[in-house]
Amino acid sequence: MTTSQPSLDASRAATEPLREDIRLLGGILGQTVREQAGGDVFDLVERARVESFRVRRSEVDRAELAAMFADVPVDQAIPVIRAFSHFALLANLAEDLHRERRRALHVRAGEPPQDSSLAATYAKLDAAQLDSSVMARALAGAQVVPVITAHPTETRRRTVFETQNRITDLMRYRDRTELDAAETAEVEHALRRQILTLWQTALIRLSRLRIQDEIEVGLRYYDAALFEVVPRINAALRRELRRRWPDAHLLPEPMLRTGSWIGGDRDGNPNVTADVVHRATHRAAATALDRHLHDVETLEQELAMSARLVTVSADLDSLAASSGDNAPSRADEPYRRALRGMRARLTETAIVILGADLARTSSAALADSGLAPYGGPAELLADLAVVDASLRGHGDDLIADDRLATVRESVEAFGFHLAGLDLRQNSEVHEEVIAELFAWAGVHRDYSSLDEPRRVALLAAELRTRRPLTRPGAVFGERTTSELAILAAAADAAATLGQGAIPNCIISMCTSVSDMLEAAVLLKEVGLLAPGDPDRHGPNVVPLFETIEDLRGGAATLRAALAVPEYRALVDARGGLQEVMLGYSDSNKDGGYLAANWALYRAELELVDAAHDTGIRLRLFHGRGGTVGRGGGPSYEAILAQPPGAVSGSLRITEQGEVIAAKYAQPPIAHRNLETLLAATLESTLLDVEGLGPGADAAYALLDDLAERARVAYGELVHETPGFVEYFTTSTPVAEIGDLNIGSRPTSRKPTRSIGDLRAIPWVLSWSQSRVMLPGWYGSGTAFESWVGGDAQRLARLTDLYERWPFFRTVLSNMAMVMAKSDMGLAARYAELVPDTELRERVFGMITAEHARTVAMYEAITGNDSLTADNPALERSVYNRFPYLEPLNHLQVELLRRYRAGDDSDLVRRGIQLTMNGLATALRNSG
Repeated sequence: MTTSQPSLDASRAATEPLREDIRLLGGILGQTVREQAGGDVFDLVERARVESFRVRRSEVDRAELAAMFADVPVDQAIPVIRAFSHFALLANLAEDLHRERRRALHVRAGEPPQDSSLAATYAKLDAAQLDSSVMARALAGAQVVPVITAHPTETRRRTVFETQNRITDLMRYRDRTELDAAETAEVEHALRRQILTLWQTALIRLSRLRIQDEIEVGLRYYDAALFEVVPRINAALRRELRRRWPDAHLLPEPMLRTGSWIGGDRDGNPNVTADVVHRATHRAAATALDRHLHDVETLEQELAMSARLVTVSADLDSLAASSGDNAPSRADEPYRRALRGMRARLTETAIVILGADLARTSSAALADSGLAPYGGPAELLADLAVVDASLRGHGDDLIADDRLATVRESVEAFGFHLAGLDLRQNSEVHEEVIAELFAWAGVHRDYSSLDEPRRVALLAAELRTRRPLTRPGAVFGERTTSELAILAAAADAAATLGQGAIPNCIISMCTSVSDMLEAAVLLKEVGLLAPGDPDRHGPNVVPLFETIEDLRGGAATLRAALAVPEYRALVDARGGLQEVMLGYSDSNKDGGYLAANWALYRAELELVDAAHDTGIRLRLFHGRGGTVGRGGGPSYEAILAQPPGAVSGSLRITEQGEVIAAKYAQPPIAHRNLETLLAATLESTLLDVEGLGPGADAAYALLDDLAERARVAYGELVHETPGFVEYFTTSTPVAEIGDLNIGSRPTSRKPTRSIGDLRAIPWVLSWSQSRVMLPGWYGSGTAFESWVGGDAQRLARLTDLYERWPFFRTVLSNMAMVMAKSDMGLAARYAELVPDTELRERVFGMITAEHARTVAMYEAITGNDSLTADNPALERSVYNRFPYLEPLNHLQVELLRRYRAGDDSDLVRRGIQLTMNGLATALRNSG
């Protein structure tokens, strides 16, 4: 769908600064391309740009633009790809700054706070007049955790990342500062220098991305934004809630924390080893400790109060006296001496955890101080509390509430481990390892042959005993040896860094109680779980329900597990907390967009009932990817669309790849996105947001019907159409994702061509690259059209649900968003890669027909005249920026054609990688 020109004209004044920024950055980039790559490349880029806009205006046929690249030498194609990729990156930057600008104008105008901001949430909570007991009960154990995961298209090097940030800072300074002509010229000169640096820096690595690289990529966001933003948000949230409900004693611990999967997720990834787990946990610890050392050192420099001018507390005096700092120059500076002692103890802590090779040379000078290392973050917090109390004792609340308060919040939020590393493995692997251990230990010679009740009985009995199943020197197969080593490395991390370092053990493809108990027995074997020991409750055992069938049976599985006394005792030891993970990706791949979304909603309703009936606290972990086909979309709307009781003060959610860069690369953007997660969690927990009332059961029954229709339509294409796998593998770059070493993880769990065994990221990424976006919509149009059947009253019923029910509105809105990014004309170019003409026409004909059907039904239900009618930001992006994606798609098709014809030269391979990276950057939620 094309957007309507009048609507764009109406908002022209508001968006002119955005267009000016894009013109400025694009102009500098163009000048750089001309100077660095030569006039011929620049002319090709300009012709491609002009012709792309002519294609959008339907002035030329797409085939003419494609023909421009048919014979282009690959050494000319690559700088063209790089030029359009860089433009996409710079346009993203400009759009992010424009959103900042619009929000600032909104605030300065004194308008009411916008939905998804905490300010708006506080106003809603004030209006609800909730009492302290309700707040205390609802927010007991409150926790919001974005969990960073790896992604094959997020391969940007640190140099590129840092250059982007410098460009952002320059653009922000240019926008917010009154500059004269000379100063403006100076800023633009600096921008030219940074864009030149960007141009001359390789966007992607030559070698395959290793997990070690992914670990470092994930950690970069802490220095970029998270260290600054997370403590500030936690402090403000605690302050605002306690001011309103002073008697509820809310949030004794930070509500906002961070997590990671990078280095702990070994489901289908043989590259995760014990060494990788050790590296992931200890690099995270090094990052946290380095930050704390820096912060304490800064406090030491700032808190120069003299004992001749202030009277410090006895505890502070004692802390200073025990610091070992006897320098005459600091004799009357007790705060500095106390903080120097704290820094020395923190240095000793780093040496114990990380070894003597400290990152910070200034702290290394404090090694061998003779002071004891901290036993954990609580001891450091106790010392910081002494400093805080002393400052307040002589009237320095203003100083205590500044950097010191932020440092205390930082230590609380990040501890010494930085972020909890989740372990994840497939249930089949757990079964194989348990079978070998049981056979070796004489528990049972053929565990895999047992039925479910006998498995549960054996596993439960094992949880009652302290007897190990192994001994030093025991020899097992390669998989069992590897798994035990990985779990032992995790146990070592938990012992060294605290239990928060390894918070969860997630079981992929969990279908039974025995799947959950197998994981528990393995955790017990390495000492991560110690049944009966109240001080060592160990990681949560987290079932991951992924397929449609598993989601439907998830609540029954949970109820059955909780009925096993040995498992229930583990849950009770964690304060009655049971976490359950919901798989958005595989459920979508299994049953399609609408069926998966409804299966997830139904599963949550049933899990909430199971939690209520069994008396446990349920925390849901949403395995969302960046794209709509993997559960992506605006976070605020997605959280509010959860069923009643499904949030309950706690939320964990995966964030990955280019989505992490879009959300957490800059402090203002990170602040906004994290604030959104908290605002939605509070509203979903404390307010009635479903809005269905007594009509809920009828609405649920209707969605049952629609979801089944959508599942059948999707299955007819994906699971039942002869040749569909061949069509998919030849019309998309899925094969090249594996062949070209993109990402550290294999594209399939098993060496097969089955759609079921394919990992969800390459499944969705491939359809995104080819601009079909199939996982985000296919089957929905048929479901709506067949149910309505031309009946105006039925259509009106769907419209009513769209207007009243956040879940249904969000499903349709996200579907529209992903369809607005689809392009059947470009998709046809990819279909031409399919050698079998009959197969191509048959499958692509099904896809285009369903696409048209889905657009028509969306517009009929919502009353919108375009897919972007309710999303002005996307409308601007599609109109102003998407034509720049067109050359990347045409060049990708051309290079795929050459690669498959036998030209596997380094330049062709690199060109394909660059197009994938450029399109992922431009689309922003591609996988």
